[in-house]
Amino acid sequence: MPRVPILWNPDHKLILASRSETRRHLLASVGIPFETATTEIDERTVEKAFLSRGGAAQKLAGFLAQAKAIEVSRRRPGALCVGADQILSLDGQILHKAGAIRDVAAQLARLSGRTHRLTSAFAIVKDGRVAYEAEDHADMTMRSLTATQIDLYLRLVGEAAVTSVGGYQLEKFGVHLMENIQGDYATILGLPILKLLSCLRLEGALAL
Repeated sequence: MPRVPILWNPDHKLILASRSETRRHLLASVGIPFETATTEIDERTVEKAFLSRGGAAQKLAGFLAQAKAIEVSRRRPGALCVGADQILSLDGQILHKAGAIRDVAAQLARLSGRTHRLTSAFAIVKDGRVAYEAEDHADMTMRSLTATQIDLYLRLVGEAAVTSVGGYQLEKFGVHLMENIQGDYATILGLPILKLLSCLRLEGALAL
């Protein structure tokens, strides 16, 4: 029987510090074995502290990714812990997930006909030390939407609209809202997979 080639170095254990199903699917789709762990940080508190110290808004995703990975790394010694985060910014201002459907409608009206930026970042931490960090961004131009079109979209997606910043998921009905997209698809989904794979190769965790 032919020997099955090994892609992943079994000397390494990978932990994804994220609740995101999309990020989990991205990692699984490229054949990387991993476990998941939830983080115990208050993201808004960490964000407030970072910005109050003069941190740049566009660097927030990387800072949050580090914080998540470091927190999980303390509980998983010896493992490569990957934290990830994504922010949406419009004219340099950060937008967060809406709390209710009516708030999503207002957010979509604000984004309508304009270009916003999604910045996705990750950090790889081992034994509390940040080994790698990288980020990427995508510029998303939304169509000019009428109130009727926004209402139709929200009726189609329902409560899923409050689970994503910007109120859309590009891999689903959210693609109907877009006029132009400049950027990598995986980055838009929340994990710059090409840069992550490159870092894992440098770590000796990947054979290919």
